[in-house]
Amino acid sequence: MSETILIKYIDYIKNDKGLTSNTLEAYIRDITQFKDYLVKNNINDSTKVNKTVIITYLMYLQKDGKATSTISRNLASIRCFYQYLLNNNLIGEDPTHNLRSPKPERKIPNILTKEEVDILLSQPSGNSFKAIRDKAMLELLYATGIRVSEIIALNVDNLNLELGYLTLEDDGENGRVIPIGSVALEHLNRYLNKYRKEVLKDKKEKALFLNYNGNRLTRQGFWKIIKEYTKKSNIDKKITPHTLRHSFAVHLLQNGADIKTVQEMLGHSDISTTQIYSFAIDNKKLKDVYKKTHPRA
Repeated sequence: MSETILIKYIDYIKNDKGLTSNTLEAYIRDITQFKDYLVKNNINDSTKVNKTVIITYLMYLQKDGKATSTISRNLASIRCFYQYLLNNNLIGEDPTHNLRSPKPERKIPNILTKEEVDILLSQPSGNSFKAIRDKAMLELLYATGIRVSEIIALNVDNLNLELGYLTLEDDGENGRVIPIGSVALEHLNRYLNKYRKEVLKDKKEKALFLNYNGNRLTRQGFWKIIKEYTKKSNIDKKITPHTLRHSFAVHLLQNGADIKTVQEMLGHSDISTTQIYSFAIDNKKLKDVYKKTHPRA
């Protein structure tokens, strides 16, 4: 790959492609690393590269431990380079044609054990507005498995505390009805009957969870709450607001819930998305069996 071609290509993507600064930096880094790989393997003419060379390079990245997303981006970078060469009549055929990106990895979500959930949910303590509100929020999140965006968007009207369920409107769907457990109901009633009223300034405000100013709690505010109680709990795991959603799903499946029911409660349109939680259970079972049976486990 000649320096002249590389310089002209970099100038092209800087001025004509309209890439974000991060994507631009990644593309330049990727194609520079690819050039170094070609030189190392005695391929000095980038116009002579064929499909086999590119596939071998992608396999090299995989063996080097690069993430699937990184390999996919590298292929996109290389494809952009060879389309540039093709459009400028520097090659007669694009060697990346019909090359597919590797399938994304199915990452097993980070979950908490039931004991760790108990520890985390016990962190809000006392009778202050913040403690009661946070306790109600965390209990509701674990009781229903709803998304952070959904719990922030909840209005008081979404709850039916007498019958013990909440309703959510899904885009293009009729909505979801999700049962609420007795523990979460207890803390929600306590919050609504007294503490929410303490900060409520506008009686027209429908938001369920309020901040000190009487306005709807923001997503950023909820993240801060999770970080605060994670630190206090001393649980040696990365905990995000989504962790309780993951834990909700896995604990239901562990206790015999069928995957279709869990899918409906989580609001997944595709059951394959829900099946990742089954993999988490199977993976844990495998580790437990190995520890119990292998003589050097």
